[in-house]
Amino acid sequence: MKLKQLEGLLGNLQQFSNPKVELEQYPTGPHIASRMLYMGGNSYGDVTEKVVADFGCGGCGTLGAAAALMGADHIELLYVYSESLEMATANAEDLELDIDFVQCDIRNLGWRGSSVDTVIMNPPFGTRRKGADMEFLSTALKIASGAVYSLHTRDVSSLSSK
Repeated sequence: MKLKQLEGLLGNLQQFSNPKVELEQYPTGPHIASRMLYMGGNSYGDVTEKVVADFGCGGCGTLGAAAALMGADHIELLYVYSESLEMATANAEDLELDIDFVQCDIRNLGWRGSSVDTVIMNPPFGTRRKGADMEFLSTALKIASGAVYSLHTRDVSSLSSK
């Protein structure tokens, strides 16, 4: 799939209109989502034919949808609130994507399997609850057998590396 085609498909996804401030819900726009997953898939081989988890899918499932469109073998979207997963489910159905949805709190994740190949996420930035982004990153690094793609604010002073 070409980059512009991927961005165009993601641009048609529903986005939430009333984000939950306490959860630091930030929609991942089609421009950054398409480039993140296109690069991960085509430049690094971390998406196509891989098992991918989208942590805290934000209710819209943009990153997970991009992974599916880039040819991931299996995608799990994880989010804490069921009503937010409803929009992500509708988006996946609109694009006829095969994605599994799991309602859970990433901080208390007891993963059903040993690992996934790649974790993608746009976690809470930690502006409302300090360290929220690092909780997501820590869990992702434990579960991903390959790569972790994570969006953060510019002022993140230190990130762990695997």
